[in-house]
Amino acid sequence: MKMIGIVGGVGPYAGVDLARKIFSQTRAGRDQDHLPVVLLSVPGVVADRTEYLMGRAAENPAYPVSRLILNLERSGATVVGIPCNTMHAPEIFEVIEDQLKQQGSRVVVLNMIGQVVAFIGEHHPHWHKIGVLSTTGTWKKQLYAHALAAAGFEPVVPPDDIQQQVHAAIYDPWYGVKARSSPVTDKARNRLLEAVAFLHEKGAEAVVLGCTEMPWALPYQAVEGVPLLDANLILARALIGHSYPDRLGPIEKIP
Repeated sequence: MKMIGIVGGVGPYAGVDLARKIFSQTRAGRDQDHLPVVLLSVPGVVADRTEYLMGRAAENPAYPVSRLILNLERSGATVVGIPCNTMHAPEIFEVIEDQLKQQGSRVVVLNMIGQVVAFIGEHHPHWHKIGVLSTTGTWKKQLYAHALAAAGFEPVVPPDDIQQQVHAAIYDPWYGVKARSSPVTDKARNRLLEAVAFLHEKGAEAVVLGCTEMPWALPYQAVEGVPLLDANLILARALIGHSYPDRLGPIEKIP
């Protein structure tokens, strides 16, 4: 039996959100039609990814995450998703792959950023300029910018001052989405909406929500006619497509 594994805790709600989106994107008419999913959420052992990439955390989060993936594999997972865009920086993701290889793991770990760019290329090849909102770790390492450019798209990213506001909308301990997720604060939502508007003014034909917490603040398919691409939703579809392609639901549920 094939089983989908989810590395939870990065952040905690993002893992639950990925599981929910796997269910929502599966063709199912009853409980028994849903796919086998195992979620392992141990947030306390994984250092913040942006803090590591910015040089403010010593331990590479790749090591505890690779151990979590091995535990998921022991529980039966055959394909795994990590619902954190920043975790896919080469300095982290390549170490995860190396650690799994050293342990003889056979589990497949999908690359979220690669899946998002592939989705755009398959379903929207006519787009030219793609905006990206993300944490400062993902922004600084240009993870989406490099991947989009390599695929023939022109990335549009915020300048430093707007990026600081975007990062605060995620991380601020008083109003950020990580601290206030249910409900999301108006201040966090408005800062993200302002960033989407800025990218649109710069020519972005669509905007990737390149942080798994952002869709909680912007749970829309589009804002002022600008399509929003939910990386977690695309990853959910990729996990289903890899393991049970015949159970993948219709594409019209996302832009």
